[in-house]
Amino acid sequence: MRIYHIPIFVPHKGCPHDCAFCNQKKITGAHDAPTPKEAAELIRTALSTMKQSGRFAEAAFFGGSFTAIPIEEQEALLAAAYPFRVSGELDGIRVSTRPDAITEEGLALLKRYGVTTIELGIQSMDNAVLNASGRGHSAEDSLRAARLVKDFGFDLGVQMMTGLPEDTAEKDRVTAEKLIAMQPACARIYPTLVLRDTELYRRWQEGSYQPQGLEEAVALCAELYQMFQNQGIPVIRMGLMASEEICMDGAVAAGPCHPAFGELVQSRIFLEPLKRLGTDCGDYIKIRVNPRDVSRAVGNRKRNLAALEEHYGKPVRIWPDKEVPCAFGASSAGRD
Repeated sequence: MRIYHIPIFVPHKGCPHDCAFCNQKKITGAHDAPTPKEAAELIRTALSTMKQSGRFAEAAFFGGSFTAIPIEEQEALLAAAYPFRVSGELDGIRVSTRPDAITEEGLALLKRYGVTTIELGIQSMDNAVLNASGRGHSAEDSLRAARLVKDFGFDLGVQMMTGLPEDTAEKDRVTAEKLIAMQPACARIYPTLVLRDTELYRRWQEGSYQPQGLEEAVALCAELYQMFQNQGIPVIRMGLMASEEICMDGAVAAGPCHPAFGELVQSRIFLEPLKRLGTDCGDYIKIRVNPRDVSRAVGNRKRNLAALEEHYGKPVRIWPDKEVPCAFGASSAGRD
């Protein structure tokens, strides 16, 4: 079943820190948090355009640290979404927050207003990386928060970033292992981008920070994606869901930015099995894939196709076949 998230962005709302990499106004394209009335209208409008058949709809408060917002504001926003939950029009309510903004009192409030999923912006489980990134919390805070979220009966979502200051690929693998051990319901993987008007941008300009290249980030995220998937944990997004503003020239100064980053990762994962699935038809190699997987099989700018033709030593034709199972299914990255 496909999940439809109705995003309600509250940029920097409740955030006690300005992390080195963060500019939520650029990321979300939103400069002001919606009023409760505006939030209700966003939900109402989105629900009116959704297909009713087989849909699972969630209102999702993204962009800030929701549980760090003053209680009165949290309650007002939740109260705007709650009637849709009671009526059954919404199947869930999701909030995103920081590990150090999780308390038993706050979780009790979320429970009263029908929140079903809490996503923790953990980013790294390495304290040196967290300190260098200005996160203001520790890996131990993340462990405590994850336990509390699950003890209260919420679905736990985890978010991690690659390529942060003081980070390495090995540290990212360890972070993924520790997040998997939390047994979350879902995960997101974001490669670090250098956005203007951030501390990271200043460090990049002075040469003290070097972001990941696109190929490096794709290769690492492909590995991390498979680590989560192999444990039955869906990765629901890889790479930022770019707003119009972040796509404007100059909003991203450096880093592995690509409008279809998740598809690049899935194409990379798909390449190795394709090397074993070819049927020799004499003048060419035929590879059958599900129609939904054709673009992933060919790859961005036909990179996979070129690699396959080099591997087989002759032309390759990707053949759509509905009888072949879809490689990634409905739970693949990028479903927001």
